Amino acid sequence: MPSTTAVVGSASGMHARPASLFSQAAAATGVSVTIGKVGGKPVNAASILGLLTLGIDHGEEVTLTTEGDNAEEALATLTALLESNLDEA
Repeated sequence: MPSTTAVVGSASGMHARPASLFSQAAAATGVSVTIGKVGGKPVNAASILGLLTLGIDHGEEVTLTTEGDNAEEALATLTALLESNLDEA
């Protein structure tokens, strides 16, 4: 299972709009993706409710983990998305 840490780039953190965009992208990868605060319990990244319950703010570090075919590619794509400002997307 490939995993990496990333810093949330959205100005508002992972709130409604960024969480929605990120969860849709995670679901579209076709692989299992989890996200969690460093040292915290991970949630399904394709679940907007799961993302919102984490309360992730701008600049916080999170851990992404993927599992399945093309997991490395999905991880790279989602990491780049997470580190961008999804408020401007």
